[in-house]
Amino acid sequence: MSAQISHSNATGLRDYFMNRQREVLALTRALVESESPSGEEAGSKAVVALLSAAARAINSVTAIERIPAENYGEHLRVQAFSSGRSSSKTILILGHTDTVHPYGSLQSRPWRVEAGCAYGPGVFDMKANCALAIEAIRACTALDLPPQSPVVLLLTCDEETGSNSGRAIVEAEARRARAVLVLEPPASGGRVKTARKGTGMFTVETRGRAAHAGLEPEKGASAILEIARQIERLHAMNNPTTGISVNVGVVEGGTLSNVVAAEARAEVDLRFSTIEEGARIESEILRLRPVDDRVRLVVRGGINRPPLERTERVVALYEHARRIAATLDYELGEAQVGGASDGNFAAAIGAPVLDGLGIDGDGAHALHEHVLIDDIPRRGALLSGLIATL
Repeated sequence: MSAQISHSNATGLRDYFMNRQREVLALTRALVESESPSGEEAGSKAVVALLSAAARAINSVTAIERIPAENYGEHLRVQAFSSGRSSSKTILILGHTDTVHPYGSLQSRPWRVEAGCAYGPGVFDMKANCALAIEAIRACTALDLPPQSPVVLLLTCDEETGSNSGRAIVEAEARRARAVLVLEPPASGGRVKTARKGTGMFTVETRGRAAHAGLEPEKGASAILEIARQIERLHAMNNPTTGISVNVGVVEGGTLSNVVAAEARAEVDLRFSTIEEGARIESEILRLRPVDDRVRLVVRGGINRPPLERTERVVALYEHARRIAATLDYELGEAQVGGASDGNFAAAIGAPVLDGLGIDGDGAHALHEHVLIDDIPRRGALLSGLIATL
């Protein structure tokens, strides 16, 4: 059962983060200025070194593990409040250290603080939240608010590219977790995320027959025409009512305008709300057949992330967070979104997941990416309150 937090403890946490706001921003700046786009091994290790050093200074931290990820850098696992604990269940705090911003982005968009916002590549998604997680463990330690279960902070380094190596670690930790708190950016207005769509990624290739488009076009079989027909089929699978979204985002093909194209290729993004719907549409995509039987059709890919469904256990976790927020004198809203996170993997294992617990801001993956500095105390108190009462 989840414990309740007193008004004095809640306000004490908020005051703590107000007093530690400068330190949170200092660590955030150091993380942002250590660029770590997915696949930048040196940057990943530099960020992990900064976070490890910060965690090492907290008395309740009992283990720090830097897990190598080939061609990506390192995942980070920090364990706290485990001394003398017999419970095998944990509270899992989940996030990632990689960003989508290419190396060198900092040169054109350096760290800056302006009009109550902190700007920088990856600050919203999600380096400020990595710093917040460390500070939340420190807050529970400093204010003597130990949780009922050991805490594990897991920060992966390849989330933005599909979590190829991080997924297995996330799933293993989720199997041991009684609750999973995901530090992805919140939805607009600071709303947490109680449902996320699952994702699928596919490549559709058409292989036709080249011919001179002017002299003997009848001898050709256009791969471009075939891919266009398949795109129509794919987009016809969209169903807003059931939450199915199919999008062809990249198309390539042909060589010259006077040549009937021999090859074409399309990249397809799939989003779905339930495992059953995802499996059905995945099967439809993989079973596509050519309209022109002279053209060979090759479909590759599949489901990458299962959905985070709004189950009773997810709702119970949200309601608990909502009560803590009310103690802090604000209303915590919820949202259901189309984007996926590592929280999807944890949810598929069966753990209750509350996503979008990061600091409010805007511009994830965009040039104006920023966090709201005044939201640090509120979000920090909420996260620490959850840790202390779960």
